[in-house]
Amino acid sequence: MDTKDLERKFHMIGGDGEKSYARNSSLQKKASDMAKHITLETLQQLYKETRPKSLGIADLGCSSGPNTLSTIKEIIKAVEVAHNNEISNQPLPELSFFLNDLPGNDFNSIFKSLPDFHTELKRDVNDGDFHSVFIAAYPGSFYGRLFPEKTIHFVYSSYSLHWLSKVPPALYDKQGKSINKGCVSICSSSPEAVSKAYNSQFKEDFSSFLRCRSKELVAAGRMVLITLGREGPAHVDRGNSFFWELLSRSIMDLVAQGETEEEKLDSYDMHFYAPSAAEVEGEVNKEGSFELESLEMLEADDEKENVDDTSYGNAVAKTVRAVQESMLVQHFGEKILDKLFDTYARMVDEELAKEDIRPITFVVVLRRKL
Repeated sequence: MDTKDLERKFHMIGGDGEKSYARNSSLQKKASDMAKHITLETLQQLYKETRPKSLGIADLGCSSGPNTLSTIKEIIKAVEVAHNNEISNQPLPELSFFLNDLPGNDFNSIFKSLPDFHTELKRDVNDGDFHSVFIAAYPGSFYGRLFPEKTIHFVYSSYSLHWLSKVPPALYDKQGKSINKGCVSICSSSPEAVSKAYNSQFKEDFSSFLRCRSKELVAAGRMVLITLGREGPAHVDRGNSFFWELLSRSIMDLVAQGETEEEKLDSYDMHFYAPSAAEVEGEVNKEGSFELESLEMLEADDEKENVDDTSYGNAVAKTVRAVQESMLVQHFGEKILDKLFDTYARMVDEELAKEDIRPITFVVVLRRKL
């Protein structure tokens, strides 16, 4: 699947139904909350340094759930605190929020929530109603240019950069068949060429992301990037890659039951890559436009036995379904999905009972060089 196909087809489940991303993104919210202090302190430091009359803030990969507007509200409050600590006798700055995701994203669900959002904002924010808050959607891939030069002060991206611009072309042989048979991503049975293909695509994409943002950010502008990653150089571990290995096993289980064909599993490849800290730092240094202010590793080590009154396996299954259903339906059809994710939830819980699963999140803070 090429970049344009993926941009059209890949999206989280929209709306607010039982299977929607809006109702199945609590795992992302917990990890983002762990990084909240880093995000807000970075923004406040930027504001202290630049004191702009108008502040441009971009949320890249905003999706469509409640996390989007809760982040905006927290940013507004953080700016208010920083403003009152520094220049309380001056008017509050205008705030422009640019919400970006792929064109298939359910932006309408965000905009339908805005009247209630503004009502809550007037109630919650002190000293005025922050009437100069502008919110707009910018559909498109963040691996290309999105905004005019030097118009953005702060970029925030949460759980988006591990999605590549496309499935690595090097995964396919001369006949167009995947070399990663039986796996939807990098797994324990993948040939070494598979890891190399994903790593190469990550380098190309992340470099492009940095290059585009370097043109759009003002001097000394900041980025806070929250992304899934891995602890060391090994591509296969009991972290983020293991969840996709279990998805592969779940599909194989359905193959064994005659619910789908093995050929469909062999030809389904995901555009996901969890980089190491060294890989992230290496690309930042190589591209050269940004200073790496910090890179922290977080591990969501809350009670995995029970998440929102359900098993951890069920919570993971609901999250993965909300993220991947748009692609799975087109490849396997809708009929197998309920059984697939019931199997997947059971496998996650069974594996967790044997040994811990430790998904890693990186919080990367970058400063645009002067």
